[in-house]
Amino acid sequence: MGLARDFTDHVVQRGFFTAGDRILVGVSGGVDSLALLHLLKFSPGLPDTVLVVGHLDHCMRAESDADALWVRGWAEAWGLECRLGQVETHLSSEEDARSARYAFFERERKALGARWVLTAHHADDQAETILFRIVRGTGLHGLEGIPEKRAPGILRPLLPFTKDRLTEYADAVGIRPRVDTSNEDPRFARNVIRNEILPLLESAVAPGARSSLLRLGRIARREEAAWKSILEDLVRDLVIEEEDGRIEIKRVEFLGQHEAVRARILRELAARLGATLGEAGTRSALAFTSAGASGHEHPISGTVRLVRSFDRLVFCHTSDPGADRTFDIEGLGDGRGAFLIGGRDWSVTWSLGQGPVSPWVERFSVSGLEFPVTLRAWRSGDRMRRSYGSKKLKKIFGEKRVGVEERSRAPVVVDGRERVLWIPGVARSSLLLPSVEDDALMLSVSSPKVLRKDEAVEDLP
Repeated sequence: MGLARDFTDHVVQRGFFTAGDRILVGVSGGVDSLALLHLLKFSPGLPDTVLVVGHLDHCMRAESDADALWVRGWAEAWGLECRLGQVETHLSSEEDARSARYAFFERERKALGARWVLTAHHADDQAETILFRIVRGTGLHGLEGIPEKRAPGILRPLLPFTKDRLTEYADAVGIRPRVDTSNEDPRFARNVIRNEILPLLESAVAPGARSSLLRLGRIARREEAAWKSILEDLVRDLVIEEEDGRIEIKRVEFLGQHEAVRARILRELAARLGATLGEAGTRSALAFTSAGASGHEHPISGTVRLVRSFDRLVFCHTSDPGADRTFDIEGLGDGRGAFLIGGRDWSVTWSLGQGPVSPWVERFSVSGLEFPVTLRAWRSGDRMRRSYGSKKLKKIFGEKRVGVEERSRAPVVVDGRERVLWIPGVARSSLLLPSVEDDALMLSVSSPKVLRKDEAVEDLP
């Protein structure tokens, strides 16, 4: 038959299956899913796969338990294993039912070790989805419609084929499906589009409305593919650093892009940290990138935020101060320790002796030094004694052009009187300066995430 041949050609050309694959087929008992199951079971030329039928009773209709028995009967008649499930909580909407259904499919797929879950979405479903998204004001990505594949293992091999062809095929092979009365219920938006709006569009406005919607979806998919092909290079050229849930980009170069390109880049970077930027969120984030002052931040979604740090824009997660681990040096001697500041691992070694200093190695006179010497995160209000007087650490960080995010990860060395003695890699206090000949407490601080640049040594005050 024509559909069986075209279906086989489509499956083989797309390379969906290989011999021996285990496949779970979602079957509701309606004409679409039964036609799909029949095509998979009886179409000549398909790879020899292991088919398993999956059906979830949503318990939303009085006759739903009979649907499950109906599906199991078809599976047994065709010699197939059938996995039945039933929801245990009340479902009140199509979205609830959809979520429960896909959760059931994924549990069964994992239990079976199946490669795919197949659903019977077809071309008419695609047209309805695109129209629905149009009236909801979707973006270009939404106009792509139903994806052929999606993680973790959903595949829709009937998307190129219309409902009419599936119905004709089912009639020809003797399939008598169950009738789902909820498909006529006008309380569901999908039914209104399918039963009223699309037929009216085709009869009174555009005879080829379904075909036009499908063409629009194909155009959107090509456009999205084109964006993806160039976006990776654009982002790579802008990114300064990307690690540990934190992405820094060049602000000036970013602002040099067209606004639509900037919007795409923002959404891509937010997505890499697990956040979604809608239209309003994108608009406000764009405004912040151009007008936000250095040191300020803008919430993106959940724990993700956007920070302006001088000539950089930083996407990051809000840090959890409670997760910091400080470290105390209790007295003179030699030792080694580890601590955590702002999600960054640090290590410290100490000894009593002499030696050269650098941004990451310092000496402190033991005369007047009070223990414990603590390595911790900086706090609002912390001050450091300089040769010209006391200055807030916030001001020192700004003068040294240390960005807000780096400040949250920077260790501070304080003594037992909470005097700030040193910000490794940034600045040293004028307190407890030893003479060149004197033995002193030598501290060396390092992190695998920090590049140590001895040429950037701070001039002592």
